[in-house]
Amino acid sequence: IPLQQLTGEQDFMGLTFAVNEHVLIPRQDTEILVEEVLKELHDGMRVLDMCTGSGCILLSLLHYSNACEGLGVDLSADALEVAEQNAETLLDAVNADRVHFLQSDLFDKVEGKFEIIVSNPPYIASAEVEKLMPEVRDHEPRMALDGTEDGLHFYRRIIEEAGKHLVSSGMLFFEIGYDQGQAVSELMRTEGYREVQVVQDYAGLDRVVFGTYVTVQPAPFAKSR
Repeated sequence: IPLQQLTGEQDFMGLTFAVNEHVLIPRQDTEILVEEVLKELHDGMRVLDMCTGSGCILLSLLHYSNACEGLGVDLSADALEVAEQNAETLLDAVNADRVHFLQSDLFDKVEGKFEIIVSNPPYIASAEVEKLMPEVRDHEPRMALDGTEDGLHFYRRIIEEAGKHLVSSGMLFFEIGYDQGQAVSELMRTEGYREVQVVQDYAGLDRVVFGTYVTVQPAPFAKSR
C-alpha cells in the first residue's frame, strides 16, 4: 500500500493534498505541467482541468494566481469528493467560490468557454498497466491510469472536443508519457493547434505538450473589377 494512502496526504507544488485510493497520488513530474500553465495564466482567466482527480493541478493554479475561475471535471464521483475536500482546505473563502467540480464523461456536461484547458489524462497503454509497480497497479485507480490499447485514446477525444470550449487563441496543455510527445503533438496540429511545443522534465524526458487553438477564418472573396 502506498505510504501516501496510509498517511492520507501528499505534498505537491508546496501544498498538502488529501489523497486516498480513489485518486492518483500527485507526482513531482506533474509539477512541470503546472509550472508551464502558470507561465500563460493571467488574472481573471477561466481554467478547465479535465480528469481532475484530487484537484491538485487546478487548485495549485488557483492558489498561485489571482481572481481566476476553475472547473474540475472527472468521471469518478469518489475522486470529485476528494477534490472538493482539497478545495475547502487549500483555498480561502474568496477563491473557494471560484472553483467548481463536475461529474462528466469528458466534455459531455461541460458548458462555456475557457482561456486554458489542462489535463493529465489516463495515458498508459492497457498492456503496460499490468507491468507497473504493485503499489501503483494494485492500489491506485485503474481508470486514472489506463489509456486503452495505445495509451492515446483520451488525448484523441480531448483534442477533438476541446476547441469547442476554448476562446479564440485559447491554450490546451497535457501531461504525457515519455514516448508520446510526437504523437500528441501531431494530433494537436491536425485539429488546428499552432505553436505546439513539447517540454521535458528534469530527467530530460518529454513530459508536457501544449499549443494554441486557432480558428481558421475563410479568406474573403476578392472583389472583381
